[in-house]
Amino acid sequence: MEGFIFDLDGTLLDSNGVWEDIDREILSECGVVLTDDELHAAAAMTYEQVLELFREKGIKKYTLTGLKNELDRRAQLHYEKDIPLKEGAAEFLRQIKDRGGRIALVTASPERLYAPALKRNGVWEFFDVFISAEETGLSKDKPDIYLLAAEKLGIEPCRCAVFDDIPACIDAAKKAGMYTAAVYDHASKEHEAALREKADIYIRNRAELPSELLP
Repeated sequence: MEGFIFDLDGTLLDSNGVWEDIDREILSECGVVLTDDELHAAAAMTYEQVLELFREKGIKKYTLTGLKNELDRRAQLHYEKDIPLKEGAAEFLRQIKDRGGRIALVTASPERLYAPALKRNGVWEFFDVFISAEETGLSKDKPDIYLLAAEKLGIEPCRCAVFDDIPACIDAAKKAGMYTAAVYDHASKEHEAALREKADIYIRNRAELPSELLP
């Protein structure tokens, strides 16, 4: 492989639990308590779905824009101050660059979230390309965003490897003609069977990566 395309949340950053914490904070302030399973489900919802959930629980103070702004405001504090990289992520990115590989970030998160987190964790300079689904209008569950990443990297799709923790994203990357590496994350562990079935490899840590995958 010559090009390496990484998801952010749950793949490079140990951040998926933060969204559960934010939902819990807002709901608690409004006098609503959800079970852990309900919070886990809410963390994977779109803004529209979260708004519907809040209204089902009797919380009617937010418009869609207001809820989005409040969730983003709280999330940005975490991305700026305390979300860590997953174990081995920095070393793997450095290893790719040392061997001449090129790296792209393809994330649903906007720059205001991913930039401070990557800079604070000391890995910003490893990336050659940054692509945000929110800012491009492209979806991570469709091949186009991965093909755009390959184009910007200047590498043929068949020479690119995509790392993600969501089955739909692995599917999209395979449709783009790319090698796929599914990454374990505790927040999406219920998808493990699907990820193992869909991806070319399934990894729980950097040590499980085959050496022949590197440049």
